[in-house]
Amino acid sequence: MIPILLLAAGQSSRMHGRDKLLEEIDDTPILSLLSARAIKVGPVFVTLPDLNHPRRKALPRGATVVPVADAANGMSHSLKAGVSALPDTATGVIILPTDMPDITTDDLITIKTHSQQNLIPIVRATTSDGKPGHPIYFARSLFTLLQNLSGDRGAYQICQNYSAQTKFVPLKGQRARLDLDTPEEWESYRTKRNL
Repeated sequence: MIPILLLAAGQSSRMHGRDKLLEEIDDTPILSLLSARAIKVGPVFVTLPDLNHPRRKALPRGATVVPVADAANGMSHSLKAGVSALPDTATGVIILPTDMPDITTDDLITIKTHSQQNLIPIVRATTSDGKPGHPIYFARSLFTLLQNLSGDRGAYQICQNYSAQTKFVPLKGQRARLDLDTPEEWESYRTKRNL
């Protein structure tokens, strides 16, 4: 079983008081969209700052909330809490930040399929021109490393150390690296969608 871990415990610090994960696309919060796409692929675990955070209302039924009390200390804390909450039956995990609007259910299925076919530690999405991004699959053999992360670089160092044992999978366009962190990026994204 390969669950999807959605990272949604960040502070939206560059949004000037707005919550980027509750920003809407076609009248639906981005967190709701990505959760709904992920739940079609496997069990979904979502990191949040706490169990009563307003983002929880945006999650679909069936998503498991993982509270991260120290989320403000960096992405590593969300990864550690999320991986620690996965069931013993998980053979790996697909990790996706929840500010990436163009990642589709099919993209997640593609990463999952490659992880099952290649039996290697990491399967990582790239842009169509080969730049590494998300989502990323990590095999269970790397869970201990994920649970011992520190700082705000997430799993960057693990990805670097295992680059020779990584299957890189191109997704269409730039979607594997497109994230929306600021009001200006959100406005630009919406403008391009409406052209």
